[in-house]
Amino acid sequence: MPYRPMTLRGKRVLARCDAAGALVEQGGRVEVRYSPRDGKAYHASARNLEPIVGDGALLPDDHCAPVREAGAGGFSATKPGASTGGKRPSAARGRARGVSGSPPDKPAPGEVLAYCDGACSGNPGPAGVGVVLLHDDVRWELSEYLGQGTNNVGELTGVLRACQQTPDPSRPLRIYTDSTYSIGVLQQGWKAKANQSLVAECKAALARLDDVSLVYVKGHAGVPLNEAADQLAVAAVERRGTRGWTRTA
Repeated sequence: MPYRPMTLRGKRVLARCDAAGALVEQGGRVEVRYSPRDGKAYHASARNLEPIVGDGALLPDDHCAPVREAGAGGFSATKPGASTGGKRPSAARGRARGVSGSPPDKPAPGEVLAYCDGACSGNPGPAGVGVVLLHDDVRWELSEYLGQGTNNVGELTGVLRACQQTPDPSRPLRIYTDSTYSIGVLQQGWKAKANQSLVAECKAALARLDDVSLVYVKGHAGVPLNEAADQLAVAAVERRGTRGWTRTA
C-alpha cells in the first residue's frame, strides 16, 4: 500500500493509504512514518492527520524501509524468541511482533507510560490485573481483583485501566504489555472470538485518546516495570481483593 504526505501535530509524516489516497485505518489508527528510511513505524489517530495543500502525491510502498524497529506504537519485524507463559496464540493465528531495544523505565517528556499485566489461577479461575502508570515524576499502581475470569481478560482489563487513568487524552500514552493477544485484537485487526464486549470497550477507550499505542515487551525477562505489573496482578489474585489506584511516587 502507498503512502501520502500529511501533517501530524505540525510535523510532516507519511501516512498509509490506499490507491485512491484514502487513509488505511485499523481501530481508528493509521500507520505513519516520520522518516522513510529509519525502519520505524508509528500509529496515530486518523483525526489528527491533516492533508498538506499542494503535496498530495502518493508514494510507493518501497519508498519507506521495512519496519525493523519499534517507534511509538510500532513493532519490529522480528518475533520474540521466548515463550510468554502461554499467552501467545498459535502461529496459524498470527503473532504480534517484538520490540527492539530496552523498554523504557520512565516516560519521555510530555508522555504517559504504562505497563500492564494480567494473572489467573487456573485459567479460567480467579483473575487479577496489575498496572503501573508514570507521568510527570508521578507513579501510580493498580492491583485489581476481577473475580472469575481468564488471563486474557486480565490482560485486556489492564489496557483498559491504563487508558482510563491517563491524565490527559491529548498526551501520548504508551502501553507496554507482554500479551500478544491484546495487541492482536486491539491493534492488529485480529478477530476476537471471545471477550468481545471487553474488546469493544477497550477499542472505544483507545479511540478516545489522541495518541496511544500498545507495545510488546517480553514477559518474565527482568524488565522492572513489567515485573512490577505482574506482581500487582498476582497479588490481587492471592488476596482475592483490590487495591485501587495508589500513588507510590
